[in-house]
Amino acid sequence: MELKYGCNPNQKPSRVFMKDGAALPFEALNGKPGYINLLDALNGWQLVKSAKEVLGLPAATSFKHVSPAGAALGLELTETERKMYHIAANATLTPLACAYAKARGADRMSSFGDFIALSDVCDKETALLIKPEVSDGVIAPDYTDEALELLKAKKNGNYCVIRIDPDYVPEALEQKQVFGVTFEQGYNDFRIDETLLTNIVTKNKTLPENAKRDLILSLITLKYTQSNSVCYVKDGQAIGVGAGQQSRIHCTRLAGQKADNFLLRSHEKVLNLPFRDEVKRQDRDNAIDLYIGPECEDVLAEGKWQPLFTEQPEALTEEEKRAHLAGVTGLALGSDAFFPFGDNIERAARSGVKYVAQPGGSVRDDHVIAACDAHDMVMCFTGMRLFHH
Repeated sequence: MELKYGCNPNQKPSRVFMKDGAALPFEALNGKPGYINLLDALNGWQLVKSAKEVLGLPAATSFKHVSPAGAALGLELTETERKMYHIAANATLTPLACAYAKARGADRMSSFGDFIALSDVCDKETALLIKPEVSDGVIAPDYTDEALELLKAKKNGNYCVIRIDPDYVPEALEQKQVFGVTFEQGYNDFRIDETLLTNIVTKNKTLPENAKRDLILSLITLKYTQSNSVCYVKDGQAIGVGAGQQSRIHCTRLAGQKADNFLLRSHEKVLNLPFRDEVKRQDRDNAIDLYIGPECEDVLAEGKWQPLFTEQPEALTEEEKRAHLAGVTGLALGSDAFFPFGDNIERAARSGVKYVAQPGGSVRDDHVIAACDAHDMVMCFTGMRLFHH
């Protein structure tokens, strides 16, 4: 398959192919995918396929620059979530549509212009949710006729729609080139499931089923996230993914801030912001991100709020933010490598984390365990690193 160019416009020629001359395991039903589009599509597909196989629910993910901005399972949306994701209260949602809504809704700023991966056949209900969003493309095992017609109409008919063979299994060895040097390694077919959660090293050893589900989703998400990475999960939804950070604590802080931003979007003041009817959803997302952040005057100051709102909103105070976040608990946190210091646990606790899964193996494991015990957390040592580059 010939591509327009590689990672950048100057990187030509560009193509993808199977080394043995076989047909590609996917086809473009509409549009023409780019180099980065296909990196996102193939990583995203592996994520949702694994999540569906292990957890038994439809799964969706929203990828940007070869890392997930969000990933989620097909659990029913609450009324509050529908408001957060700009979904009508009376809209019919299938489990797959719910998975997509949650994946896209986890970090709507980062998902702008994403590539979507769906574990199941894309149905009309899911396509209707995808249609108004700014997105580069979607990959799924197949599409209903109605869904395909809706998706083909996006981007003036240029929206990328990829169908992948759900039974395709890659070769045992994979290769890539960097600076003319060929790297080879075994394909990472390690299965992530409940067996990784049996070694509980904290005093608190109570690990309910929903926490197991969320920890597994966090680890599967991390398997396809550029390292260093950590992932916060709430109710079957990855709400804070920190990718590609050199320092583990910076990664934990970044993902924690994303999780906090997600949680603050359910605050009553945010849900009831008096937007003008003509304000587009992406402009609403940008305004909400500014409103809940330290730059709130960029949307609340005189001359700034008028194009967005019918009346000037009250600011969301730091006290109100702290009070809202203080009421959140039960989050799961996964890490693709061990936590070297307890400061990661202290930061995670501020975002309501109760359950942790990480490989273990640090010389300071005892300090990290002690930090978990101080917050009555449950922590599992998985014994498995999940670096991805």
